[in-house]
Amino acid sequence: MWPGAEPAELPADAVEVGRVVDAWGVKGGIKILPYSADPQALFSSKRWFLTPPHPPDARRTAVCLPVQQARSHSSCVVATSLEVVDRDTALALKGASVYVSRSSFPTPAEDEFYWVDLIGCQVFNRSALNLGRIHDLLSAGSQTVMVLQDEDSNPPRERLIPFVAAFVDAVDIGKRRVTVDWEADY
Repeated sequence: MWPGAEPAELPADAVEVGRVVDAWGVKGGIKILPYSADPQALFSSKRWFLTPPHPPDARRTAVCLPVQQARSHSSCVVATSLEVVDRDTALALKGASVYVSRSSFPTPAEDEFYWVDLIGCQVFNRSALNLGRIHDLLSAGSQTVMVLQDEDSNPPRERLIPFVAAFVDAVDIGKRRVTVDWEADY
């Protein structure tokens, strides 16, 4: 816990979106390395939740940081808060993980999806064969790749399927289902 910080509980829908990497300036600004190339989740929320590096139990050691201003700066985000009054306080936050409530994310455009919403979805092919559950997504240059775990196969199998229109027929986040043009033996 940091000096003067009040403990707060992480929201049930908290998503880790970045990490504090340094202080910014002398008036208490902080520099955040976002985990997304487009850190709109950081800009859309005025309340960030921070946990110290490698906490034994993040839900008990989180603090709520009201954000006064946040903006892009090179590959980082710089932010200010009335709670962080000087450079020493900002430096004390270095290494902290930054969480934002999923409900405060901007609404994605049609046919756009947040990775956090895709993880856990079941993937079926056009023949309704279950190919596995999305357990990760990878950025592979110009495209994203779904990493599936097929626990029904013996031994359990990992599949990689590009998340592009040529292979993805439909995504239903509500039903936690993705339909693809992909065969089991690919």
